[in-house]
Amino acid sequence: MSAQPKVIIFTTPTCSFCNAAKRYFREKNIRFKDIDVTRDQAAARDMMKRTGQTGVPVILINNQPIVGFDKPKINRLLNIKD
Repeated sequence: MSAQPKVIIFTTPTCSFCNAAKRYFREKNIRFKDIDVTRDQAAARDMMKRTGQTGVPVILINNQPIVGFDKPKINRLLNIKD
C-alpha cells in the first residue's frame, strides 16, 4: 500500500461542514492534521493566502487546496472509491 497523502484541514469549532469532513476522514481511516484557525492566526493567514478564502473548511491534500467539504474532489485526490 502506498503512503497516504498529507492531509491538513483548517477548521473552526462551530463549523458543521468541518465536523462532517473530519468525521468522513475518520470513517475512511484517513489521518489528518486539524488546525483551528480561530486559535492560530498565522494558519488563518496562510489559508487565506493559498485560497483567497476566509471560509472553512479548507482541506489541503498534498498541498492541493479544496475549499469546502467537496467529497467527490476529496475522493479523487485520496483515491477513495465510494
